[in-house]
Amino acid sequence: MNFNEDAVFSFGDPEPIRRERVLDYLGVFPCATGEYYLPPIDLWGLATMRRANGHHGSCVIFRRNMAARAYVSGPLPVAELRSAVTDFLTWGNAYFAWRRNRLGVPMGLQHVPGLNMRVKTPGAGGGFRRLLPDGRHLDYAPGEILHVKEYDCCQQIYGVPDWIGGLQAALLNEDATLFRRRYYVNGAHLGYILYSNDAKIDPDLRDAIKARFREGKGIGNFKSAFIHIPNGNEKALQVIPIGDISQKDEFLNVKNISADDVRAAHRVPPVLMGLAPTNGVGGLGDPVKVRKVYIETEVEALAQNFTALNEILPTGMKFIFNTEVNDV
Repeated sequence: MNFNEDAVFSFGDPEPIRRERVLDYLGVFPCATGEYYLPPIDLWGLATMRRANGHHGSCVIFRRNMAARAYVSGPLPVAELRSAVTDFLTWGNAYFAWRRNRLGVPMGLQHVPGLNMRVKTPGAGGGFRRLLPDGRHLDYAPGEILHVKEYDCCQQIYGVPDWIGGLQAALLNEDATLFRRRYYVNGAHLGYILYSNDAKIDPDLRDAIKARFREGKGIGNFKSAFIHIPNGNEKALQVIPIGDISQKDEFLNVKNISADDVRAAHRVPPVLMGLAPTNGVGGLGDPVKVRKVYIETEVEALAQNFTALNEILPTGMKFIFNTEVNDV
């Protein structure tokens, strides 16, 4: 049987949920001009992930807030420390520039947003480059930028975020949410085939049906149609479902499992995120005890990425975090 335009109906084209492909390029290579290295993972894609999934975005903010709360003093105001920790958790990189007085004496550090920071190649003199609009850039000489990075065993030029193993789970969670939104907005389940075996349908009516359904192309634009066939038989038109979401939908399982994977990638206990137990047995643990362990392990480990800079920071400008928790 040969299919043609008259026999096949299309009830809406699939459109991309995300234009960014976060893992478009892996590995660290020089740019086309050879002046700086390209990051191993698309930084813009990683940044947009915070808005793609509520669990992932919330975990980043929670970890940032816990680190900022433990911050006592150092070369940065607490607001800039929060920004630097957000960069570090989002991209696995945080950058600081020396803040100097008129005599060139270091007075502290200044957080440099990491999205457009690049490591220059040895052939370009080393150091760092900050990409600016309209093709402009700002170069930093070696030693002018302090680079805090999450270690990556595959390369040592850029850091990679520690939650990267949960990336696919976060995207799956987003896909499930967007699919369910489409389902409710469309009210058309998974689509269907309108089939006719009645010879009484004349070409004009057939073309009118096709035009009506083509008008419904796009998200949320599935429409109903009234069709009248004089003296038509009982099964002149039949609706053949492509899928039955009421029986095969795994929305809750996909959402729950992918959310657990995202939280596991961030190592954030559910009880500290205000989640209620779903099984009704055992609960999620004592939040006070869980918080104590979390601060002494995860928060302290996160803070060590910044206190490692104390070896090169002058006296009076060292990072100090308080990760001690009194027993309650």
